[in-house]
Amino acid sequence: MDVLKLTPEPLTSQAFEKFGDVIAVGGKPVMINEGTTERYHRLGDVEVGEGLGIMNIFRAQPRTLPMNITMMERHPLGSQAFLPCNDKPYLVLVCEGETAPDPTTLKLFLAQGQGVNYQANCWHHPLLALDEVSDFWVVDRAGPGNNLEETDFSKSLNIEISL
Repeated sequence: MDVLKLTPEPLTSQAFEKFGDVIAVGGKPVMINEGTTERYHRLGDVEVGEGLGIMNIFRAQPRTLPMNITMMERHPLGSQAFLPCNDKPYLVLVCEGETAPDPTTLKLFLAQGQGVNYQANCWHHPLLALDEVSDFWVVDRAGPGNNLEETDFSKSLNIEISL
């Protein structure tokens, strides 16, 4: 059995750019609302194709590490953004792949106080909350067509993540 152990790296815009957007306060804000509010504009683009942009709350149970990774998912018809409701750390696991996830390109990021916006067709693992039950605002696509593909990794590959 092949073994692939992953440890997280810091989540930065540059390291994550091929998978989507890091959503965090940064750059020079525009002052609005009579100078009482800082607006950090266009932190990520929502792709919905022919669908409708929707907002959800996902409540993620904390994961126990180390854990084995057996699958990935993607959304071919639209982007999907995860915005944590607190500043607790969580993990972001992504990889490349045209028709299936390529395990040789797996990247594990540690996010804290940041959101992510997965591009359409970006292979990613479902939410990986740490420490406690965590709520996330999710901006997603609703509409015609199948916008979820899930793929299992080969059973001959053992992928383990840990801190």
